[in-house]
Amino acid sequence: MFKLFQKKPKEERIFAPVRGQVVAIEEVPDPTFSEKMMGDGIAIKPTEGLLVAPFDGEVVQVFPTKHAIGLRGASGLELLIHIGLETVTLNGEGFETAVKAGDKVKKGDTLITFDLALIQEKAADTITSIVVTNGEAVHLDKKINLDAMPKETVVMVAQL
Repeated sequence: MFKLFQKKPKEERIFAPVRGQVVAIEEVPDPTFSEKMMGDGIAIKPTEGLLVAPFDGEVVQVFPTKHAIGLRGASGLELLIHIGLETVTLNGEGFETAVKAGDKVKKGDTLITFDLALIQEKAADTITSIVVTNGEAVHLDKKINLDAMPKETVVMVAQL
């Protein structure tokens, strides 16, 4: 009867930031991600070296080594997108950023381009983790085991 005063949860649809095969975060061969130490999410095995914005929002952080980026959506949802495993050791080699902290982005805007072949050769893995870092108050509906297309495929829906 008093549902009128109940706060409706915010929803954030997270689109694939990279083309490839979506897998469960537990399949990432690194305990930092597979054991959800940084938060829950999904991972994508990329088939091309283009990372785009998964929603409209703001760039919170671009790592100096260009292998990872932090984003905040309009709902307040915060994401960390980490390209590959042990890619920090490349010190930016093979990565080009198109944005900087504070930039506003629209779904599909280019964030980072990366040399997939170089990462396959020099890093531990190319798997890209998409992690909700403020997930303690978030319910995630994750879509896994599908081929993802940037700007088209919803990979997670977050209820805040």
